[in-house]
Amino acid sequence: MRHPTRRHPRHAGSARLVGMAVSVLLLVLTGCTGPNATVGTPTFEYTVPTESGVEKPVLPASKPVRLRIPAIGVDTDAFVDLGLDAEKRMEVPEGAHEIGWYNQSPTPGEMGPSVLAAHVDWNNEKGVFYDLRKLGDGADVIVDRADGSSVLFEVHAVERYPKKEFPTEKVYGDTHHPELRLITCGGVFDRSAQSYEDNDVAYARMVAFEE
Repeated sequence: MRHPTRRHPRHAGSARLVGMAVSVLLLVLTGCTGPNATVGTPTFEYTVPTESGVEKPVLPASKPVRLRIPAIGVDTDAFVDLGLDAEKRMEVPEGAHEIGWYNQSPTPGEMGPSVLAAHVDWNNEKGVFYDLRKLGDGADVIVDRADGSSVLFEVHAVERYPKKEFPTEKVYGDTHHPELRLITCGGVFDRSAQSYEDNDVAYARMVAFEE
């Protein structure tokens, strides 16, 4: 399988991505979904204000260890770190049931866009993000972290882009509050290239957390 090209290094001394123009991301994922069990949304102790101009809470760094998306039946703790390969391209998970956190991005709940990537399918298996394209505005995404905290994100957009026109700055650029990016492949599968022609990206904002 091919790797996504993502020349976007971590900002020195911080856990956020540099908001600069970089080369095009190419996510050629051919595989990933979690179990089809019913997933619920827990109650969270702290809510995040939605008013513009209001300072938003920011959590310290802590790696993601579990992902739940009730609307599409995702509940998985099969997390792996995704780094950059020798050609400075973002790595991808190696199986249908893995979810990858891009370790050059913030951890979920930190300031900026935390990036999670998984396959839509892999070797004739549904991938973790097989139904990502079906998420609607307001869908819940819960990320449990290694420090025992949990973060609730709310989806505010799901968009599809041709790989050659991937909006790198929009997806990876700095934000003014904690956000989440869920990325997979989509569109038509090009059998000659053994890859999908597009990428699906879900955008979500932190709305609550539990320490």
